[in-house]
Amino acid sequence: MFRNVAELVEKAESQGISIAEVMIRQEMEFGELSREAVVARMERNLDVMEQAVDKGLAGVHSLSGLTGGDAVLMQQYIAKGNTLSGPFILDAVSKAVATNEVNAAMGMICATPTAGSAGVVPGTLFAVRETLKPTREQMVNFLFTAGAFGFVIANNASVSGAAGGCQAEVGSATGMAAAALVELAGGTPEQSAHGMAIALKNLLGLVCDPVAGLVEVPCVKRNAMGAAVAMVAADMSLAGIKSRIPADEVIEAMYRIGQGMPSALRETARGGLAATPTGKKLAEQIFGEKQ
Repeated sequence: MFRNVAELVEKAESQGISIAEVMIRQEMEFGELSREAVVARMERNLDVMEQAVDKGLAGVHSLSGLTGGDAVLMQQYIAKGNTLSGPFILDAVSKAVATNEVNAAMGMICATPTAGSAGVVPGTLFAVRETLKPTREQMVNFLFTAGAFGFVIANNASVSGAAGGCQAEVGSATGMAAAALVELAGGTPEQSAHGMAIALKNLLGLVCDPVAGLVEVPCVKRNAMGAAVAMVAADMSLAGIKSRIPADEVIEAMYRIGQGMPSALRETARGGLAATPTGKKLAEQIFGEKQ
């Protein structure tokens, strides 16, 4: 069993296997499951993610009225062919938004690692599918790699916004996606770790301040930005750029920052954007009472 990123990378490198394979073997051992059973579970997750992306791109709206339709707007913008960020990254952005809009509309999504941060991993995966042309098995392995890093973060820090702020949710998802992107693109286990560290450390300190207590504003758009950060972090690592701070120390820093955050900034909807005049007004409109 690996307890941190260093051990995860060491296992992969010493055994000459991918990080995804390390995670599969661990799941088999601790779940006392066959390889087929472990893979089948992840294939189910992949199916749910794909269906959520497709549904979101077709256009959905939440019951609160706070979110919906932005994934469609982004695809229409991409189609014009004159984007600033480029269609590759913006496709990931739109698919991350699509997933979170489905979540806000009470549709089925796969928490990666949470419902509020469910867009980053599938958004990046289904965006690079157009370019890297991965097989279905490689796409499933992408999720195992992302899961391996999420496993480390959850056990050494947190993936809960209530415990550690949005850095623990969208930040973790972004680090997971970056690491998996690196491996899918042919990077080494060490490069995956650097990609994860680069992504996560650029979201340290991100507060959790859902307007009206709903995982919609600012959460949906933060998943969009997380997808963009993950793509750039993966490219940086694949280019040979290293994180000066090791991944495990970034995770430890995230934990300490989360512990230092006041409760108003940890999913209580009492601080940050939730406490702005507009945030309070929206909460009153939705729930019909002063927040």
